[in-house]
Amino acid sequence: MPVNMSNAHCGVIIMSGNKAVWMHIGAGSFHRAHQAWYLHSLMQQGDDSWSIALGNIRDDANALLGALAAQKGEYVLETVSPDGERQYETITSIRKVLAWDSEISALVAQGADAQTRVIAFTVTESGYYLTPEHELDMQQADIKADLNGGIRTLYGALTRILTQRIANNGGPVTLLNCDNLRHNGERFRHGFLSFLKAKGERALYDWVKHYTTSPNTMVDRITPRPTPDVAERVLAATGIHDAVPVMGESFIQWVIEDDFINGRPALENVGVELVESVLPWEEAKIRILNATHSCIAWAGTLIGLSYIDESTRQSAIRQMAWEYVSRDVIPSLTPSPLDLAKYRDVVLARFGNPYIKDTNQRVAADGLSKIPGMVTPTLVQCYQRGATPSATAVLPGLFFLFLRRWADSTLPYTYQDGVMRPEAIKALFASDDPLATFAKDEALFAELAQSADFLALLRRTVAELEQWVKQPQAQLATA
Repeated sequence: MPVNMSNAHCGVIIMSGNKAVWMHIGAGSFHRAHQAWYLHSLMQQGDDSWSIALGNIRDDANALLGALAAQKGEYVLETVSPDGERQYETITSIRKVLAWDSEISALVAQGADAQTRVIAFTVTESGYYLTPEHELDMQQADIKADLNGGIRTLYGALTRILTQRIANNGGPVTLLNCDNLRHNGERFRHGFLSFLKAKGERALYDWVKHYTTSPNTMVDRITPRPTPDVAERVLAATGIHDAVPVMGESFIQWVIEDDFINGRPALENVGVELVESVLPWEEAKIRILNATHSCIAWAGTLIGLSYIDESTRQSAIRQMAWEYVSRDVIPSLTPSPLDLAKYRDVVLARFGNPYIKDTNQRVAADGLSKIPGMVTPTLVQCYQRGATPSATAVLPGLFFLFLRRWADSTLPYTYQDGVMRPEAIKALFASDDPLATFAKDEALFAELAQSADFLALLRRTVAELEQWVKQPQAQLATA
């Protein structure tokens, strides 16, 4: 297929007489509070050369998409600072809402159009179906379905979209991962190419290798699921009746490796950091922010709390998080171009923001992907340098107790985990030694699954945590 590569890798491109489209897959709150805000900010500067087309692979966002379409893609973003200062902004960067159907027809048509120069996505950590060795997990039911022509996953959807793009001579396109996944561009790309190879899509495999890029990125903004009071505040502050407002913290950050194959928006003009390698920012964010976030959510849930901010303000929980970062993560990431201690303190301050009301339920999700991706690397590195990761072991210890509550049906909410096999978890807790079975799971702990020292450490840690959980009056003291 002839493809015009004259524009590849040459920065910001505006097609003569046409606008460029950033198609985003994943209609969740995070995209609308993060990437859409940056594109809107460019428009506010007078640069309207790019706009967003937003769609979803599955049918779980139909109500949102319908409401957005009725509002012509516009909605109000509420941000709140740790001091309680709220600001309201109408976001206008989503110029096309792609209605869902079982064949994802609108996504296919938009993704195949030559005006679409970036296809970005937020499908959560578990949406990539990777093993601890970062290989595509061919045993997952959704992957099996898509290898047989389905579109349950990002891989199946992109197969359909890019096949049509080739047929339309749509040209090169950047495939941009915006999820919290270490080496997210590389890991997605390897998973996608593995999928295409397994599916026998040789021509598409070759096209993806030559006519797409997948930069690594680091994204950051705490964005809780919107509750009804957000719309009430929006109405009171702006007079706008918004069916789908979104809220987030005032802090925002985006770091991207500058490797776009067919042009990009001038994101550097609105505070995005375009870098050669995202690795230092990525590692700090995943280990210090993401892993700590989950630690706080699991711990707070275990002692009967509902929100991240109130959990963070419990002295025992805050100390767990502080010790984990200070004793184990910072030595693992040193040297770094970032001030890691300052980053730790900023993160904990953000988590304690009493105006965000992010739920433990949201942050606790997908633990079976978070442990191997966010926690196990620190455990391994501690042992490699001869240190015992006592502070880090608290995180899998908390998650074990959290999973036990799930197996006992005593969690206060529904737990969502994209790679969970419920029967396997129930079998684990029905075994003679659930903790040993848990510790020996290579999918969670890689080479540490064979370590007697790690199992002994986890036994001590879980025993201490069980005693802590049994003392509610002692622990519910605000730091």
